[in-house]
Amino acid sequence: MSESSSAPGRTAGVRDVAALAGVSRQTVSRVLNDHPEVAADTKERVLAAMAELGYRMNNAARALGTRRSRTIGILASDALQYGPSRSIAAIEASAREAGYWVSAAFADAGDAAAVVAAVDHLITQGVEGIVVVAPHARTLAALDALHVNVPVVTLHSAGRGSRGLSVDQAAGARLAVAALADAGHTRIAHLAGPADWLEAESRADGCAAELASRGLRGGPVIVGDWSAGSGYAAAAAVRESGVTAVFAANDQMALGLLSGLHEAGLSVPADISVVGFDDIPDAAYYWPKLTTVRQDFDELARRAVAALVGESDSAASDLAPVAPVLVERESVAPPRA
Repeated sequence: MSESSSAPGRTAGVRDVAALAGVSRQTVSRVLNDHPEVAADTKERVLAAMAELGYRMNNAARALGTRRSRTIGILASDALQYGPSRSIAAIEASAREAGYWVSAAFADAGDAAAVVAAVDHLITQGVEGIVVVAPHARTLAALDALHVNVPVVTLHSAGRGSRGLSVDQAAGARLAVAALADAGHTRIAHLAGPADWLEAESRADGCAAELASRGLRGGPVIVGDWSAGSGYAAAAAVRESGVTAVFAANDQMALGLLSGLHEAGLSVPADISVVGFDDIPDAAYYWPKLTTVRQDFDELARRAVAALVGESDSAASDLAPVAPVLVERESVAPPRA
C-alpha cells in the first residue's frame, strides 16, 4: 500500500481517495454517483485509488447527498416455505440486475407491532421502495393501517390490494384439476394448504370452480400445513374416501401423500392420480415424477422490482397476474375401469 493510503485501523474516506487520485472531493463524488461529465482518464484514476485504499461507499452518506440509496426493502412474514423463499432470492437477483441492493426485515404475521417495526426499520435504511412478501391476510391488515412514504408492492397475497403482484393461483388450481378431469377422473379430492394463507384460499377456490364448471361434485377437502408430513398423514383419509385423484396445493404435501399411498399398497398413478403445485426442483425426481403447476417466481420478482424503480413499460400489464403453467410428468393416468 502506498504512503498516501489511509492510516491503519481507519476506514478510507472520500478525502483519502481524492488525495491519492489528485482530484477534488467533488470529483470523487461525481464518480461515485456515475455523473456523465467526468473524463474517462479521471474516472479511471479515482476508481484505481478506491481499489488501492479498499474504499467502500457509505450508502447512508450517498443517500443524503443524492436522495437515492439504490436499495429496495423486503418485508417478509414467512420465508420458510418454498414460494416465499424462492421469491426473496429472485427479488435480490432482479434488484442486482437493475443496479440495486436489498435490505430485508422479517416479522411475525400475527404480530402487528412487529410488522410496523419492520417497516420502520426499512424506512430508516433509506430504501426507495418495499416488496412485502405477505402470504397472510394479517400482514396486509397491519400494513393497511400504516402510512408509508415509499412505493410498496406485495407478493404472495393472491393479488389482494391495489399493488398486489401474484401468479394467478386460481388459474393454476384450475389447470391442475383440469388435468385430472381430462384424464377421466370424476372423484377428485383437494389436499389444501393452511386456512390462514391467502394463496391456499385462492387455490381451493380455483379447484372448486373447475369442478363446478365440469358439473363434478367436489371430493373431500383435507387441510394440511404445506409439509410433507401433513401430506403423508392425509393418505389415510384419501384412501378411505374412495377418490381416484388428488390435487395437492403444493409439491411438498404431494411428496408426503405419495409416500403414504405407497405404504398403504396403492399405486400412483394406477390406483390414484396426483397433481401438485409449485414445481419445486425435486418434483421431477419424485417417484413417480410429479405432474404439477409451475410458478414463474423470476418473472414475479422482475415485475415487482420494475414497479418500484420505475422501469415498468406498462403499469397495467406488469401488475396483472403471472400465468401459471402445467408441467405434465408421470403421476396422472386414467382411472381404473
